[in-house]
Amino acid sequence: MTITKDKIILLVGLMGSGKTSVGKRLSKKLDLPFVDGDREVEKAAGLPLVDILKCFGQEEYRAGEARVMKRLLQGAPCVLASGGGSFVAPQTREYARQNAITIWLKADLDVLYHRTAGREHRPFLKGNDVRLKSKLKKYIKEEYPYYSEADIIVETKEEQVDITVDRVIKAINQFMSQDKK
Repeated sequence: MTITKDKIILLVGLMGSGKTSVGKRLSKKLDLPFVDGDREVEKAAGLPLVDILKCFGQEEYRAGEARVMKRLLQGAPCVLASGGGSFVAPQTREYARQNAITIWLKADLDVLYHRTAGREHRPFLKGNDVRLKSKLKKYIKEEYPYYSEADIIVETKEEQVDITVDRVIKAINQFMSQDKK
């Protein structure tokens, strides 16, 4: 593997795209620490995401998330799984451009739906099946243009996580070899 260890590897994408599962395995293969952006927001607030949203609302949640992402993106090299919407913030994208290799784990609607349906820990996706698909379509329309600014795009599919991780490593290596030219 020729992957550099002097940069943060930032995984972005919608909820259910695989940021956490791919990130954990990727960090092991690259011998880098894994950091979960959502868990870091919870630690900073001292509350679960659901409670942060209930107590402070979405605007304050996003402001806190942006502060946490700024800190993380100025930190030590790691594999960082961002919160689903954190890459939408211009400040987060700018810090990512300066300090990270960004990888969009792009998933289609069916994959996202399959991975998120019935998951109560996802506060932005609560609701019945019809509402869930509608919310996912809305997030795809609103957020995919921001994710498309990532350095690398890797389609996530219904496949074993290790296969996706290997595809991510291959994409990073290709990106790094182009960057050196």
